[in-house]
Amino acid sequence: MLWVTPLRALAADTAQALEAPIRDLGLPWSVETRTGDTPARVRNRQAKRLPTILVTTPESVSLLLTREDAREQLRNLRALVVDEWHELLGTKRGVLVELAAARLRTWLPSLRTWGLSATLGNLEQALEVLTGGAPDREGRLVRGGGNKEYAIRSCLPETVERFPWGGHLGLKLLPQVIDGIEAARTSLVFTNTRSQTEAWYQALLDARPDWAGEIALHHGSLDPKVRLWVEDGLRSGSLRAVVCTSSLDLGVDFSQVDRVFQIGSPKGVARLPQRAGRSDHGPGRVSLVTCAPRTPSSWSRQLRLATPCRPAT
Repeated sequence: MLWVTPLRALAADTAQALEAPIRDLGLPWSVETRTGDTPARVRNRQAKRLPTILVTTPESVSLLLTREDAREQLRNLRALVVDEWHELLGTKRGVLVELAAARLRTWLPSLRTWGLSATLGNLEQALEVLTGGAPDREGRLVRGGGNKEYAIRSCLPETVERFPWGGHLGLKLLPQVIDGIEAARTSLVFTNTRSQTEAWYQALLDARPDWAGEIALHHGSLDPKVRLWVEDGLRSGSLRAVVCTSSLDLGVDFSQVDRVFQIGSPKGVARLPQRAGRSDHGPGRVSLVTCAPRTPSSWSRQLRLATPCRPAT
């Protein structure tokens, strides 16, 4: 099986999630990842023999298919799983997945293709694109029962100024965000850029130096060991808060997280429920996200719609 995910963090989390039932069932299957973080020795071993399940990214799949022995190496492939299909659909990375799937179906006509998503709206179109749209490959929609519930809050200043603040980083609302973090068990603070992540992490540390070692940051430019340490801290609940980019907003299961903050507007409507879903991740639980606008103009637009920022209950 090839399991394709958009993020390296999600690839590692998926591999761990797959290993647990395989171990409990006593199956002689191996699970490995292949991303930009994979060591050279592991890649060399995979070049000779692939694991039973390879969790990888669109770019790594494309590179895998360029090998001279790719067809022989993948002759036993039975399934292609594309996780978080909404994130890839309609993007250049999604085109990589579509091309890879088309080539694999040419080699293996009986290959099964699965697309997974929790936030897709155009289901019929997404299904057609993933299956190639051929009349002889009619797809099937499988839907989970029940709808996910979200609680959306907004942080608003006591007074709304007329002109925007320099930098547009939203740090005017730092005190309200700190209050929200204190009231929660573990929080994720999402920003849209890596530079903004660094700025917010440093601002939190300057305001609360006693949180040193209890807060961290996470984005794609960090050393893989640092990112893995942060992800393990979120799973165990040893971190109070992590300031991050989209590197943690897809499908990653951190059961200890019970509060999510969004600094500024996310780059797409679907990203807000996706990021909100990182809090209280589980069936029947309500996910709480608090939006912190970055400019006074954004604040004024939310005044009529928002409820005041308050601790989670």
